[in-house]
Amino acid sequence: MQKILASRGFVRNERLNAFLRFVVEQELAGKGDQVKESIVGVEVFARRPDYDVRQDSVVRTEAAKLRDRLAKYYAAEGSEDPWIINLPKGGYRPSFCLVEKIVTIKPPTPAPQRPRVRAAAFFGTAVLAISAIAWWQVGRLHTPASIAVLPLLNVSQDAGNEYFTDGLTSEIIRNLSIIEGLTVRSQTSSFAFKGTNQNVHDVGKKLSAEYVLEGSVLRAGQRLRIDAELIRVRDDFPLWSGRYDRELTDIFAIQDEISRGIVNSLRLKLGHGRRRYETSAEAYDFYLHARAFQLQPLTTGMRQSIEPFEQAIAKDRAFAPAYAGLAEAHAAMSGFDVGDRPGDLSAMRDAAAKAIQLDPLLAEAQAAIGAVQARDGQWSESEKSYRRSLEIDPNNAAVHGDFTMLLLVPLGRIEEAIAEARIDRKLDPLSARAESDLAYVLRSAGRFDESASLCPAQSACLARARLGQGRVEEAIRILEPLVQGRETAPGAAPLGYAYARANRRADAEKLASIVPRPIEQAIIFAGLGDKDRAFAALDRAAELGPVRLGRALTFPELAVLRGDERLRTLRKKVGLPE
Repeated sequence: MQKILASRGFVRNERLNAFLRFVVEQELAGKGDQVKESIVGVEVFARRPDYDVRQDSVVRTEAAKLRDRLAKYYAAEGSEDPWIINLPKGGYRPSFCLVEKIVTIKPPTPAPQRPRVRAAAFFGTAVLAISAIAWWQVGRLHTPASIAVLPLLNVSQDAGNEYFTDGLTSEIIRNLSIIEGLTVRSQTSSFAFKGTNQNVHDVGKKLSAEYVLEGSVLRAGQRLRIDAELIRVRDDFPLWSGRYDRELTDIFAIQDEISRGIVNSLRLKLGHGRRRYETSAEAYDFYLHARAFQLQPLTTGMRQSIEPFEQAIAKDRAFAPAYAGLAEAHAAMSGFDVGDRPGDLSAMRDAAAKAIQLDPLLAEAQAAIGAVQARDGQWSESEKSYRRSLEIDPNNAAVHGDFTMLLLVPLGRIEEAIAEARIDRKLDPLSARAESDLAYVLRSAGRFDESASLCPAQSACLARARLGQGRVEEAIRILEPLVQGRETAPGAAPLGYAYARANRRADAEKLASIVPRPIEQAIIFAGLGDKDRAFAALDRAAELGPVRLGRALTFPELAVLRGDERLRTLRKKVGLPE
């Protein structure tokens, strides 16, 4: 490809050059089946994501030119090339053909020798083909370098600048996470070390990271001094360091230089996902405030981040990351079970759509759209959005988690959900959320021993695993102290189910009359073997939508309802596939 791009027909034609490079790189990355006309239009020819391919023929026109230019190249400069890159008509997925050149030699004795020469020629061709495939496979199987970014130290005299350093750390993690060849540990796990004195070796061991980036920030008015150092964990060797003494307005350039320093040190490449942004100092300050809030527990942090994101947007209505962050906050809020409220889907939808319009390569915006589509029961569209988000940023643990819990689990695709949940936990090894999600999915798969191994001691999580193992009395001993006087606690429904299993029907009925949510009532009724009341409760829960109800239907406690015709009716009612 590089030889073609340097040829006379391509070197001065930026459009065809970019077109060929994009489709070939996508095919080599194993994503050729995802290259559609609309994708090429957005990625190569800067069209908006919602452009109409029927009205705008730029991709078809340029594809015809590309095929013609390739044909001319192989007829002249490329006539001796061992490989041919072809763009078949009717599609945008390239094919690669190894040219077989069989050399025949006239032997002294024709009959016995000719087959051996042809076999040797074929063998040589096969070796070349296998060598090329093997070379590519080695490249693909190369293990990405793993890196953790420790929270930057605030060395300013003003402790109020803590949000700035935390938000900046979060942004550096996001910038590194889209670099090809890097596996970046999630900010949740990285911030577990905030305020601690653990050395780099211990951090690397706990996060399974080969490299650690650490540094400090000094902010004085509109001036910044940022120090950063990349350390190799195995021998504490500093591979790279940088000091930046700049104006606050240079913050994006500083982040870019830090990324480039790491990339060059580890011999990687930045890739095509990076974008350079410009905004006002005021807008970016609000934005970092919001990002710092998102480092707090979800129930408070995500809600608190909404206002500063909105303030950042008010200061700069073209700043795509602020819209993406706002969409991400609403998406996270929509996943909570608190009060059975589905979140502000309209605000999430508007923010995500605006972010994608401004920048189609914002992973958070694609994931937020995926959450909205799942809530609306648009499963195919939701899956495409989630996969697009993870294609852009495969290191985003939270998106792996959302893809698991908002799509795969509700659809009952449990084995796929387990695989995604394991990736989530690997990227975020110290996250209680990631561990809880994996325990949840394993329990839904009936793998109770594995689920129990991930649950905290004396927790509702462990009690539900014990119920699956048939250890009912042990589950009751765990749950009763958790629920005592707190019938709205998460363990109340499992306790009612356990009472029913232990033939303590009066105790089960008492809890069923107290628990506030219909899904919890359905669990207890299922334990009592009362399918009629269980389905009546689930029918009342239908207003919660397909995600919440779909997840509930994977509960082992509701297994008694499976096979009942009423279950098919309920699934259809809320928009779940049969």
